[in-house]
Amino acid sequence: MSNQLSDQVQRWVEQSIHPQAKIKSTQRLKGGMSSVIQLVKLDIAGHEREVVLRQVHNEEWLAEEPDLAAHEAESLQHTQKIRIPTPEIINFDIKGEECGIPTVLMSKLEGSVVLQPTNHEKWIEGLARTLAVIHEVEPAGFPWSYYTYKNVDSLDIPNWSAYPGKWRIINEIASGPRPTVKDRFIHRDYHAANVLWSGDSVSGVVDWVNACRGPAGIDVGHCRVDLAQLYGLEAADAFLSAYQKFAGVNFQYDPYWDVISLVDILFGQPQVYTGWTDLGMTGLTNQLMEMRLDAYMNSLVEKI
Repeated sequence: MSNQLSDQVQRWVEQSIHPQAKIKSTQRLKGGMSSVIQLVKLDIAGHEREVVLRQVHNEEWLAEEPDLAAHEAESLQHTQKIRIPTPEIINFDIKGEECGIPTVLMSKLEGSVVLQPTNHEKWIEGLARTLAVIHEVEPAGFPWSYYTYKNVDSLDIPNWSAYPGKWRIINEIASGPRPTVKDRFIHRDYHAANVLWSGDSVSGVVDWVNACRGPAGIDVGHCRVDLAQLYGLEAADAFLSAYQKFAGVNFQYDPYWDVISLVDILFGQPQVYTGWTDLGMTGLTNQLMEMRLDAYMNSLVEKI
């Protein structure tokens, strides 16, 4: 898909902002996989404004959830209850009737993604504290509910793993009974590349297209498996400890959700997520991903 906006989309953006708005430039933002996300700079009667435009082009994703644009718009309205900055919805085109494909226009947050922090301990604490704050928001009235991305009743043993027997245990747990927990408002794709920083402080959380009502443990587990791949088991465990500290009595850890979060990301041979390398991470290899996922899996088996 071209990074350039068509004349039709440009007019839609400008009219969504202000009758006098004119687009000065566009810049594709790094990290997006299933959609093109662009920073749009506009001039409004001599004043500059920046907004973010997401256009979803992944046909498989749209076939499963054709109302993605409406989902993200509703999510961004709900996130205004959070005590942490999130983008504000400006306009959206559910079916692409005006923009060609489903499109969401939102405000731009200050800050940038940090994947190589100078103080790893404080950085992990910031990630955990932010997630605990998100989970304080009541999910009542939010129409989207959590579901697993994979059929947990028909999971394969990873053919790349050095521990097929341990993975068999993981799959048995995943296909077993689901713990009963109170629903929270969850991000559903919470990881370091969706958190923005200004200095040593979190300045916002982005990418709310998957938000839903569901177990807090899914957000915790998703971030943990992400950290395990990026930095190793120690970082994943440090995040869990920090989250437990900030969430307090509102969170009861159950390794089941870590197990589900792990099997949910496995689609074939593990590969380095290109979003990480786009954002400046170096030294990661596919073989390292296999080793780190095996190590993380073994740690979960020990917790069960």
